[in-house]
Amino acid sequence: MTILLSTLNARYSHASLGLRYLQANMGDLRELTQLHEFVIGAKTTDIVEKLLAHKAATGTTIVGFGVYIWNIEETTKVVAMLKRVAPDIVIVLGGPEVSYESAEQQIVQLADYLVTGWGDVTLPQLCRQILYGPQPLMKVHAGVQPPMADIVLPYSLYSDHDIAHRTLYVEASRGCPFKCEFCLSALDKTAWPFALDNFLAEMESLHARGARLFKFVDRTFNLNVKTSLKILQFFLDKLAADPDDPVFAHFELVPDHLPDALKDAISQFPPGALQFEIGIQSFNPEVQALVSRKQNNEKAAENIRWLIQQSQAHLHVDLIAGLPGEDVASFARGFDRLVELQPHEIQFGILKRLRGTPIIRHTEPYGLIFDPHPPYTILATDLIDFQTMQRLQRFSRYWDLVANSGRFAHTLPILLGDSPFANFMAFSDWLYGKTDATHRIALDRLAGLVGQWLRLQGMGESAVNAVLSTDYAGKPARPTDLPQLPLKADGLVAPKRQARHLAH
Repeated sequence: MTILLSTLNARYSHASLGLRYLQANMGDLRELTQLHEFVIGAKTTDIVEKLLAHKAATGTTIVGFGVYIWNIEETTKVVAMLKRVAPDIVIVLGGPEVSYESAEQQIVQLADYLVTGWGDVTLPQLCRQILYGPQPLMKVHAGVQPPMADIVLPYSLYSDHDIAHRTLYVEASRGCPFKCEFCLSALDKTAWPFALDNFLAEMESLHARGARLFKFVDRTFNLNVKTSLKILQFFLDKLAADPDDPVFAHFELVPDHLPDALKDAISQFPPGALQFEIGIQSFNPEVQALVSRKQNNEKAAENIRWLIQQSQAHLHVDLIAGLPGEDVASFARGFDRLVELQPHEIQFGILKRLRGTPIIRHTEPYGLIFDPHPPYTILATDLIDFQTMQRLQRFSRYWDLVANSGRFAHTLPILLGDSPFANFMAFSDWLYGKTDATHRIALDRLAGLVGQWLRLQGMGESAVNAVLSTDYAGKPARPTDLPQLPLKADGLVAPKRQARHLAH
């Protein structure tokens, strides 16, 4: 008997926290359970062949797949092929993409069983029934949420290879108390913390094994300030104990909740050690109310300004275009306001209709039209037509290439001028007209096109050459170009993109 837990990650550098939770909580079945991760883009036949190589010689083989918005299409192909070449294999699905609206999904129809929601308890129970009987009568099994203290933490299942080469995802809590309708966390009743001492002991063990990059997936890291302070102090202690062997930690931050005690702790971190992902999503109060997002905009802006001016943290701030009730002019005002605050990165996102999210209630009143295929991106609303939404999509992509990449730090303010959204939109429209592409634009070509645009706006040849030269002629900075950043033997602790921002 064999149980294989598998998923297709978005990148090789990502290590699945969800699969490791499942493996850690298999109880008496843990010795039968193997974990096999793949990456989207891999050949379906290769994935199937590798899974079948671990099929039990006799008896039952269960293959469980973690299904997400980014891997649903490719995982469907894998499941279909597995069922065709090895129909005796029992396939169990789980994950957010198949936990809602499951009846209409092809992958669910192909599979034998589905676990919706929390799988820590329900998956091992289901596997015991499949292996030892009595056989489950129902195809769909609603996940049982256990007490947090009953969940076995999975961090020992990160291998030495994971620690050396991949991002380690960790969580001090699950769930979210907020009800933003575009987010699956809107369905949570609250946030549930893990026992802090146990969690920090696991972080201590990871650090002792060489882990230096920790990405927290908690939706509301700073909701409980006492807990936040203890976690930040853990990392501050590591930095103080050995400044030449620094750590990097990433947190999702609620923007309008930053008390003085938390500011004091944050201000103690050196450059390259701390990143905050901050969801603004919209600065329009009417839109915020429409999607049940509670946010004090003035306090949020004040806190972002403080973080930029008084801390060394790297800030990644999110906006979403296409929300119901928001037109381009409103989004542009919010974008310009955020540019004025000068976070290191502005993630210009386009609304997606995640399965199960309450945003669907606005479909008819606000003319929301979504792509029926993953990732279910908004195509049009009653205020933004399809063509304009496509322009916003291209703006988002080019913004990532030019602004968020950190490669044009000195050129960007010139591009944006006094009207950041309008000016970058004009550049985006022109760039698409010149390239007819949003991907696979070589960096040297992109730098040349940026220079060409600046000349068309009346900037002199020598000034264009000077500013692009200051930005390494569009080439990325090397670690040796960044002596002020903490280094370790194999380079920067902070990811490369963050390091480029910190260089300026």
